[in-house]
Amino acid sequence: MNNDEQRIRELAYQIWESEGRPAGQEQRHWQMACKLFQSEQNGELQPTPAKKAATRKPRSKAAAAPSEDETQLEKPALLDKPATAKKPARPRRQAITRTTKITEPGKPEPDQQE
Repeated sequence: MNNDEQRIRELAYQIWESEGRPAGQEQRHWQMACKLFQSEQNGELQPTPAKKAATRKPRSKAAAAPSEDETQLEKPALLDKPATAKKPARPRRQAITRTTKITEPGKPEPDQQE
C-alpha cells in the first residue's frame, strides 16, 4: 500500500467516525476521501494534522479560587432566599422479628402439655 492510499484510508476513516460510524457507507466515504485527497494534492486544502492527546494547562492560582466578591456576583437570585424549615422526618416503623423455637424431635416443647 502506498502513501496516497494510506492517506485516503485515513480520511475515509475520519469521515466514517464523524458521521457516527454508519454501516454500509464505505463506498461513499471512500469517494469523499479521494476528493479530499485530490484537493490536498492540488493545494486547495491543508492536510489535517494527526490528532494528539489534549494537553491541559495548569490553572493559575488566581483562576483556581475566585474571590468572595466574584462568587457573590455569580450567585443566582434563587440561592439568596432563606431556607425554609424542613418537615420533620416520619418516625421509623418497628422492625417485626419472628422467632421459631427449635426442639429436638420426640421431645415436647416446655409450654405444651401432654
